[in-house]
Parts: sequence; structure tokens; C-alpha cells
Amino acid sequence: MSAVRDQVLADLRERISSIAGESVKRCGSLPFGVTEIDDILPGGGLAHGALHEFAGGGSGTVDGAAAALFAAGIAARTKGPIIWCLTRPDLFFPALAQVGLHPDRVIFVESDKEEDVGANMEEAISYGGCGAVVGEMVRLPMVVSRRLQLVAERTGTIALAVRRWRRQTEANDFGQPTASTTRWRVSVLPSEELPVPGIGRPRWFLELMRSRAGECKEFRVGACDEQGRIHLSSGSSDGQDQARRSRYSG
Repeated sequence: MSAVRDQVLADLRERISSIAGESVKRCGSLPFGVTEIDDILPGGGLAHGALHEFAGGGSGTVDGAAAALFAAGIAARTKGPIIWCLTRPDLFFPALAQVGLHPDRVIFVESDKEEDVGANMEEAISYGGCGAVVGEMVRLPMVVSRRLQLVAERTGTIALAVRRWRRQTEANDFGQPTASTTRWRVSVLPSEELPVPGIGRPRWFLELMRSRAGECKEFRVGACDEQGRIHLSSGSSDGQDQARRSRYSG
């Protein structure tokens, strides 16, 4: 019986992988330009026509801001207008510009209630003429994520859900299942060392926590530059990176 079960599960995984592969092939993907990351993502990059999810490694504002900037850098590398749905107009425009997303490309859609963010995202994705649609939300229910995933598949638009917490308890919701194609967690690391005194390029600890038809992995990267691109970074020699990683692994 165990052998039969294993064979059935293997067949299901193969079918799911085939379906996901056909979807990526049809809509294309957005490469990061980092071989180590692109090689483990089906299609060689972040799939268009899909929902992708981002959150900070902790519940604080620093990691939350890094997750938002990571999503902004991805959006910056798409073509067309960007729709950004939110309830709190607290984005810092110069920071968005530093990761390649200039305000003149962004249309902000503000809602009074978080429940409306998902509906606004769905409407924007349905339009089909956007480079990317970004939505900031605390919770992402399965029903909402499934609707966003389906409409993204239909139009080929890339959808980016940025999970932002106001309280520590809200961060626990990130562990709940969603229909997102990939799920990322971003933590801030000490900046890159310079040969002279000063602050180098910011660095992030990226955790690819879910990848449909792919594998999960962790990366230390240099934060998005003025073109929205990241680069692979070497580990810290003094153990600070490991300490940061341990802090959020529990």
C-alpha cells in the first residue's frame, strides 16, 4: 500500500509541475539576473501571470520596508504602469526611486479598509495593461489569494502582495497557506563592507519559502540598485549574518 501511495503522490507532483510549467511558458518570467536564484525558479525567473508574496523577516518596520523595496525593485523591472494598492499612504518616494521605481510610473489606490485592497488589486490585474500590481495587506485569505492568482493567470500580469504588520501577533498569519506562486521573506543584514570608513550597499537575507513546482532556498544579496536589480553577496565573516538568520528562524 505504501508503494502505491508513493507512486500516486509522485504522479500528482509530476502533473502539478507540468501544469505550472505550462503556465510559466505561456506568460513568461522576469529573471533576477542572478544565476543562483533564476536556476531554481521554474521558467528561469519570477513568473508573470502569477501572484507572489513578500514579508519582512520580523514584525518590525525595518524588515517590512525591505520587503516593500524588494517588491518595488521587481515592479521597476517590468514594462507599463504600476498600480500600488494600500490603506496607509506612508511610502517614501525617494526610497522607491533608489530601487528604480519612479513615482511617475505609479498609480496609488488608497482604501479605507484592508478588505478593499484585494478587490482593488483584482480590478487592476483584470485590466491587463499594467507592468505589475502591488497590494499591501496584513492578511491574505486563501479565497482572496486564489482569486488574484486566477485573474493574474488570465491576463499575464505579475501580482505582488506585500504583507505589512502593525503588531507582532499579526505576523503569525504569514504561516497560513495561500495560493501564491512564490513566497519570500526579507531581513535586513549589515551593509557591505567598504575599503574606507562609510556605509556600503544595503544587504538583505532572502528566504524563498515557497515556490510552486520549484525548491526553497536562502540567499544573501545586495539590495536593489537604481535599476531594481539585486546581486549575490558573500556571507559576513564575523557571524552577524548567522545571528540575524537565527533571530528570525524561530
